[in-house]
Amino acid sequence: MKRSHVCLIWLSLVIAPTAHAQLNYDMGKSVYLDNCASCHGATGKGDGPMKAYLVKAPSDLTTITQRNHGTYPHQRVWEVIDGRSSAEPGPHGSREMPIWGNEFKSQQERAPWWGMPYGGMHRGGPEWQVNQRISSLVDYLARIQSR
Repeated sequence: MKRSHVCLIWLSLVIAPTAHAQLNYDMGKSVYLDNCASCHGATGKGDGPMKAYLVKAPSDLTTITQRNHGTYPHQRVWEVIDGRSSAEPGPHGSREMPIWGNEFKSQQERAPWWGMPYGGMHRGGPEWQVNQRISSLVDYLARIQSR
């Protein structure tokens, strides 16, 4: 009986921190920091390290709701991030921001786990992964809006 108690204690010490870490994972924040923070800054204020090299300064992403009369425009934010259906050309005939829908899809297609059987990160194919990343990013941006 005592041996089983020791095993349970050991399992709780090993599994609990892992489960806690998984519960605290914020995919939207991770996608943001990996792909957006270099231009928009770690806090979304438009003050990233690449700002000095851009033709047009990055926007303050914490004021999207304010600029939209108090409503966070989920669909519009999705479309701007995805960029694949945007008809808005930026300076010099192209958008100021990368077309993240294409970039995320390309990243998924190059991922080393791609082509493995069902389950894991590749579930649903690259387009499914693109949708997951953009959805989590749209959600994260909604959460960092200034009040």
